[in-house]
Amino acid sequence: MKTLLIYISIHHGNTEKIAKAMSEILYAELLKPNEVEINSLLKYDLIGLGSGIYFFKHHKALLKLADKLPIMKNKKVFIFSTRGIGPVWFYHRPLKKKLLEKGFNIVGEFSCRSFDTYLFDKYVPLLRFTGGLNKGRPNTKDLEKARIFSRGLKDV
Repeated sequence: MKTLLIYISIHHGNTEKIAKAMSEILYAELLKPNEVEINSLLKYDLIGLGSGIYFFKHHKALLKLADKLPIMKNKKVFIFSTRGIGPVWFYHRPLKKKLLEKGFNIVGEFSCRSFDTYLFDKYVPLLRFTGGLNKGRPNTKDLEKARIFSRGLKDV
């Protein structure tokens, strides 16, 4: 199965760690949103889209890419993310909605907690001294969960 993972990882490399763990199992090509040639997506059997979560949704570069995607009836796709806190189902909704409107078949979703200082650095600098949320994550258990999730995608 030919697989592509499109991800963006900005602050601490959290999403990149997850994407690389998934790519080990899926033998996937890894690209950033700005590296994707839309016409080349047809050659993939499975596409993964992921980023950190920024104010309740995926990174704007990933959402903009989703807007540019053509209608791709039943093309298999999965969504992944890393996050500081909160409910995955809520955070994945904006990207999921865009993909469903384009006819994609969403075959799975994965998310894990990760080291997060974004809110502290950008909006509440005094809280920077707490050191952020989820220090040390994603950890080896999170990476193994990403690999297990990826093994399950081989049968879709």
